[in-house]
Amino acid sequence: MTSAEPGFLELIEGWDGVGVVVRHDQLTGSWIFVALHDDTLGPATGGCRMKVYARPEEGLLDALRLSEGMTYKWAAMDFPFGGGKTVLAIPRPLVGPERVGLLHRFGELLNSLGGRYGTGADLGTTTEDMQTIAEVSEYVIGVHGRTEGPMDPSPFTALGVFEGIRASLRHRTGEGDVRGRRILVQGVGAVGAALSKRIVGAGGVLLLSDTDERRLSEVATELDAEVVEPEDVYGTDCDVYAPCAIGATLNPETIATLRCQVVAGAANNQLASPTDAALLQDRDILYAPDYVINGGGAMAFTLIYQGEDRVAQLERRVSAIGATLEIIFDEASRGDCSPVVAAQTHVQRVLERGASQA
Repeated sequence: MTSAEPGFLELIEGWDGVGVVVRHDQLTGSWIFVALHDDTLGPATGGCRMKVYARPEEGLLDALRLSEGMTYKWAAMDFPFGGGKTVLAIPRPLVGPERVGLLHRFGELLNSLGGRYGTGADLGTTTEDMQTIAEVSEYVIGVHGRTEGPMDPSPFTALGVFEGIRASLRHRTGEGDVRGRRILVQGVGAVGAALSKRIVGAGGVLLLSDTDERRLSEVATELDAEVVEPEDVYGTDCDVYAPCAIGATLNPETIATLRCQVVAGAANNQLASPTDAALLQDRDILYAPDYVINGGGAMAFTLIYQGEDRVAQLERRVSAIGATLEIIFDEASRGDCSPVVAAQTHVQRVLERGASQA
């Protein structure tokens, strides 16, 4: 490890959250990180990510950053939950009994927290994985005890992003109709593919990019989309750039080459640094804060957890993400600041109100 790569202690010391639970799973060689960032509004809640990392410290850093993002996400929606996240940093892809065993042991760890944290599906985990965890733990959002109804959060996340794109276009151009708009979706996983179908269904001109060539070809053929090579994404002329894969795609180098009016996508932590929001503003590119626009899946599954499983009602609530973004964009315009600053101000008001009512 070089001096530029912080270890566990340095990462935790530099973090402002409530606490971190760290466990090494000897049977698989995996690290389990449960980061609890804030519980002002309610118990910490966030997805369970499973991924192979070069170093376990990278998994811990992901957990810390993502749990903070969940704090902002819940506060932006004004939902009674706090920010939390799990990362299962695995040494290699796990399948079969080995995967089930890790998930069961993680469920037992959830139980030891006594309801202070609840989890759901995230990058690298599936609804089937959540059902596996639910075999030993009740703290699985939107899944426990259910055998029918909505089981996949991806379509709800995609719906929220779609409505966010419409709100962004409406604010930027005065017209929220996506018909004829060139929209570049980067990442055609579960959310990106569902978003792409909505864009095509609404008459948008779809451009797709992904590092998985087979998956990209399948979705592009199905939707008659234009394929963009990964290295050409940022310089491609489009109305909307929708990052729906990895985070940190927006940095000084990529922002300088963007040829779009709007950035609005599903990926978490899209900005490599908070200061990059100002760079987008300087280029007159409207940015929809990621933790606001990508909250549809989290919103739907917490509503399910609270007893609401009527799809039409869930979609109505998720569609309101567009209205929330319009409020944030208007506040940003009045304050001559980036939407990121306006969103943070909105979140802070919600958290301060929650703290005063505690």
